[in-house]
Amino acid sequence: MDYPGNPPRAVWHTTESPAGGSYFSSVAAYLIRVASEPQVIYDPVTDRIGQFGPLTQSGRALRNDGSRRTNREGKVCVQMEVLGEAAHPWTNGFNPSSKPNFRKLMSTLRAHGIPDVRPAGDFPATATAVAAKPRNRTTWQTKGGHYGHCDVPGNDHWDPGAIAASVVPGKASSPTPTPTPSSVYEPFPGAAFFHTGRTSAIVTAMGRRLVAEGCGRYNQGPGPSWTLADKNSYAAWQRKLGYTGSDADGIPGKTSWDKLRVPKQL
Repeated sequence: MDYPGNPPRAVWHTTESPAGGSYFSSVAAYLIRVASEPQVIYDPVTDRIGQFGPLTQSGRALRNDGSRRTNREGKVCVQMEVLGEAAHPWTNGFNPSSKPNFRKLMSTLRAHGIPDVRPAGDFPATATAVAAKPRNRTTWQTKGGHYGHCDVPGNDHWDPGAIAASVVPGKASSPTPTPTPSSVYEPFPGAAFFHTGRTSAIVTAMGRRLVAEGCGRYNQGPGPSWTLADKNSYAAWQRKLGYTGSDADGIPGKTSWDKLRVPKQL
């Protein structure tokens, strides 16, 4: 990118072709043939998606704005060619909840830091409306978000048409709450839990974690019963954490246990 210090952006195009059927492959082949590939091609009918190259590198679907290479503006400038026609917005009747590939695409754009805004405003519904709307260079160069081909300085196409802002960019779904450690890992059961004759799935899970950490001292197992092999293995874990002497006696303590992250047993 020529201007990686400028904010990340996405640019939406339409192919001015029908969607669905065999158009996906034929349009993709055409874009390659004429050296006008974006990074992504998407079919809203079939939810099929293709990628021409890394999202962090320049696409080739925009004209330069004089000597300024619009394809290389910003930290990323991810361009999508969507099968459809600007005069008939592809978002009409489009339900993102039934399009997993589309949702993955939007999540990926957000992961690259592209905000859910349209800095240049809504995409006009007609070529006439686009002609009456200036393509603001300052906005394009300094603001991150979602643009239409119709917004980019140096270009004269009016796509993608009046695609719905509720779809592009839409809103990120509420993130799944981060599980608390107590819901993922076994809480420390207390040092008295670990004694000869104790049989528990927790002991097995602990042993497996010790093996995974390279501290296993087992000839067999790990198994459900606490044995000298478990004690020796846990002592190796304590030494790995830097404990010495009586602090590496092989009997679990809360600090070393929490660091071992024994999976929660149901």
